[in-house]
Amino acid sequence: MLKLYGGARSRASIVKWYLEEQGIPYEYVLLDMQAGEHREPAYLAINPMGKVPAIVDGDFTLWESGAILLYLDEKYGAAASIEERSRRAQWVLFANATLGPGIFIESSREREFPKLIGGLSECLAQQLYLLGDTLTVADIAVGSMLAYMPLMLGLNFKEYPIVESYVQRITERPAFQNTIAQRG
Repeated sequence: MLKLYGGARSRASIVKWYLEEQGIPYEYVLLDMQAGEHREPAYLAINPMGKVPAIVDGDFTLWESGAILLYLDEKYGAAASIEERSRRAQWVLFANATLGPGIFIESSREREFPKLIGGLSECLAQQLYLLGDTLTVADIAVGSMLAYMPLMLGLNFKEYPIVESYVQRITERPAFQNTIAQRG
């Protein structure tokens, strides 16, 4: 069975959300980060950086939330073509490399927020989710970042009602409520 390693209030909850949405069985291994379990040799053999999340799937290990999401989506997702898989990857990379740093780094927030959230609003104007009418790994990656913004930064999307509606739609999903909403 796939093992997901995480810590309290970590990005492991994003991976858990995807696993729950897909109904993929997994074992969650909660590391006590305060006690330094992520720095013990057994865990460093899984992730030499000592960060969470990480997964062990049989003999395969992987770390970094975006890489894990892409791996799981490739293994369990429904993307049929290289183009569709690439679009999904584009959004996962956008979440981790553009959206997250653009908003969570204070020095860029004021400049980047209207551009990034405005662009998302345009992308979502004609569809329920980022790639159409079905939730995909793209929504897990981007949606988790958006959901964290009010919680961690006190930001809201009132000036962007399409994004506000999207965030409400994804945060009401049972798998979201069982994972990210629990912040575990």
